[in-house]
Amino acid sequence: MKKAKIYIPSKTAMQSGYGKTKNWVLEFETSDPSTNALMGWELSKDTLNSVRINFSTKEKAINYAKKNNIDFKIIKPNKKKFILKSYADNFLKN
Repeated sequence: MKKAKIYIPSKTAMQSGYGKTKNWVLEFETSDPSTNALMGWELSKDTLNSVRINFSTKEKAINYAKKNNIDFKIIKPNKKKFILKSYADNFLKN
């Protein structure tokens, strides 16, 4: 049976905005990962590992997985912690 994970991708270090982090992604897990002896690359005979399906909501991704008999696990997004600071805080002593 196919296995997949459903998650919201985090923003990369090269992104300043959160534009590509609003959609949920269903991504299949590889069933037989191995390493190429000559080059050291990861390879697999399973082509589903290159499939990524984007959904606007988590519920749509779950419904798609259930409809197509895909075992899935949901990875919840981490909460973002904002520490509000001002420039003056550099000069104040606690």
